[in-house]
Amino acid sequence: MLDKPGSSRALTATTADALPYQSGFLGTHETEALDGALPIGRNSPQRAPYGLYAEQLSGTAFTAPRASNRRTWFYRIRPSALHASGFHAVDRGLLRTAPGRDESDLAIGQLRWNPIPIPDQPLDFLNGLRTIATCGDASLQLGMASHVYLATKSMGNKYFYNADGELLIVPQLNGLRLRTECGVLEVAPGEICVMPRGLKFAVDLLDGPARGYICENYGAYFDLPERGPIGANCLANARDFLYPCAAYEDVEQPGELYVKSGGHIYKTDIAQSPLDVVAWHGNYAPCKYDLRRFSPVGSVLFDHPDPSIYTVLTSASDRPGTANVDFVIFPERWLVMEDSFRPPWYHMNVMSEFMGLIYGVYDAKPGGFVPGGMSLHNALIAHGPDTEAFENGSKAQLKPHKLSGTMAFMFETRYPFNPTGFASNLELLDRGYPDCWKGLKKNFDPKRKDW
Repeated sequence: MLDKPGSSRALTATTADALPYQSGFLGTHETEALDGALPIGRNSPQRAPYGLYAEQLSGTAFTAPRASNRRTWFYRIRPSALHASGFHAVDRGLLRTAPGRDESDLAIGQLRWNPIPIPDQPLDFLNGLRTIATCGDASLQLGMASHVYLATKSMGNKYFYNADGELLIVPQLNGLRLRTECGVLEVAPGEICVMPRGLKFAVDLLDGPARGYICENYGAYFDLPERGPIGANCLANARDFLYPCAAYEDVEQPGELYVKSGGHIYKTDIAQSPLDVVAWHGNYAPCKYDLRRFSPVGSVLFDHPDPSIYTVLTSASDRPGTANVDFVIFPERWLVMEDSFRPPWYHMNVMSEFMGLIYGVYDAKPGGFVPGGMSLHNALIAHGPDTEAFENGSKAQLKPHKLSGTMAFMFETRYPFNPTGFASNLELLDRGYPDCWKGLKKNFDPKRKDW
């Protein structure tokens, strides 16, 4: 629902149910907030309807193959060129960008952090960002960064876009309202949002102070993984990804535009809202997804499958089958395997794993790993179920069992993470985390096959 042009905010809906969406991952969408605002049969007419400016946002090179080409045409009140000057560098706070290897002398090993409490001081989404670890090199478009956000206030007339990578936002405490050039999305814990590189947005709080995780992906854009022998269905289905409908701000008030580029934060003063897109069409736009719509598959007879079957989105690398970043979840699911150790097995992985818990209990760490917490197991650092999970998994009666009320996730990458100085010096770093395996006693008895 739109207010009259010139109002302070164009969109007045306040609940997720009230917002209209379009469905279909990477579909070519079209939407207009005013009837007839989208040109028909052409992208750049001599005079766009309603006195609008036609402008294309290209997420890939013009000559990228059709299947991977990402771009959107905007029809906006003012072109972005009006807001592309006067930038000056500002303090980046606790936000860091790869490569970043000089801030921490933390030794390699099994790492875990307790949840970072939300501070009392006023913080919006942008100045509440804290980088936990980085890997790769943003300038080479390789790797990623893991951040948390802590927010106690909305951004208002403060806007942001990221030139270094796309953002996968994972709310953990309370919901967010994301005002973007393409329209408005609302995401709550249990949902995610993917925000493209270069797209301007602002974040408002829905339910009070908010906390969550972010994967800043420097590499190839997130896409749905191939299902292989699974076939055409299950996992994350394209129809469940929702895109906003056009909703513009015709706001003639001073504001601030912030840009992250090359690891630096720049700011310029602007005289009007940059979220003034009245209509758009294309496939380069933000989207949201409800993780509870993920349709898991698993073993129905014996053994524990690889966690790759829980991949929601993947960012490909130049090495087939080895991702720049995988976004993996561990949702509610039934465990029915016979004569099998059902928790995740012990392993050493050439991929690096950053984990978080949105809600509930993670079955491999029933104690100590709590919602809002984080763990980091770099490449070839051994890890697996703690003592309690091993004892339970080894001795439990193997009846069908449903893991309920749980949602953990993992950012998995081919590159080794470098924890930031901020994360390395946090008092919330659980120095006793490796102790969770110390209770794993020797069970070996060469005279007793069935122990």
